[in-house]
Amino acid sequence: MSSAQNDSTVKADLGGRTVSVPKGGLYDRYRMDPNLDEIARDTRVSGVEFFRQLPKIKVDSPIGPTLTPNFYYTISTARLTMLAPSRAIRSRLPGELAPLEVAPGLGLVSVMFFRYDVCDIDFYTEAAVGVAVKPARHGKLGFFDLVSGLKNEHLHSYVLSLPVSTEIAQVRGHDGYGFPKWVTGLDVDIDDRRATARVANDAGGLDLALQAATPKQSAHPSGDRVTSLTSYTQIGGAWHSTLSQTNVLNFGTTRSSRGVSLQLGEGRMSDDLRSLKPRRTIQFDVMTEGQLALHMPVPTSVQLRTK
Repeated sequence: MSSAQNDSTVKADLGGRTVSVPKGGLYDRYRMDPNLDEIARDTRVSGVEFFRQLPKIKVDSPIGPTLTPNFYYTISTARLTMLAPSRAIRSRLPGELAPLEVAPGLGLVSVMFFRYDVCDIDFYTEAAVGVAVKPARHGKLGFFDLVSGLKNEHLHSYVLSLPVSTEIAQVRGHDGYGFPKWVTGLDVDIDDRRATARVANDAGGLDLALQAATPKQSAHPSGDRVTSLTSYTQIGGAWHSTLSQTNVLNFGTTRSSRGVSLQLGEGRMSDDLRSLKPRRTIQFDVMTEGQLALHMPVPTSVQLRTK
């Protein structure tokens, strides 16, 4: 699917960076200002009511004037959550952030895979290694309730690696949001039977791969379950927070790691994951259908901590 997109492209300017986008695609046609009635006619999109409640606003950004939030009309995701030593997590965090602990000396590490079939910047795939952190300026916060945390209703995170499959996703994510993004070969396929993914390294070999049976899915009416994630990044030396809101439509989870295989190769993602010294997988989540609103980052105040 991604190779077909390269057959016919047009150039787009993002704050002085020129990228190629699919000719006649959503970005080419709408430049982040979509016609939701037209989007709703796409048979891959189950509805657009979630987005009608989120009017876009125009903002200045490092990638030039843009509209926010960025709408993702049809997405699927897979997430492995693992326990890891807080000391290993803290060694990878900036001093201003601290790991969210679920028990003394234990934090949460996630490996995630994303497939965005219909979105404002066209089809792409993505993968991530990230850690759960305490909210910035949280004051005193005791150990986190593991059960509440794994429900993922509102977590705060710091991302170590975030490869993507397209140029526009890399430039927007890196220059506009401050995320550690790069372009690589990245295949993600998720349905109600299997979740598979493969991330290539710079030489085309294996960085990271997932093979898993999809947990039984439960359907949710649009708007019934909306989760949120706040991610922290630095842009131009200043701390920012980015809010993403997910409209969960079909979702399943399991605490069993049976039938779940995560293969580490050689590359940036594998190196990041190994550095966190994960001990064991405690949950596997798959959303075979959902929607997402990704807001532009805003400046945020953080408290300097000692590691």
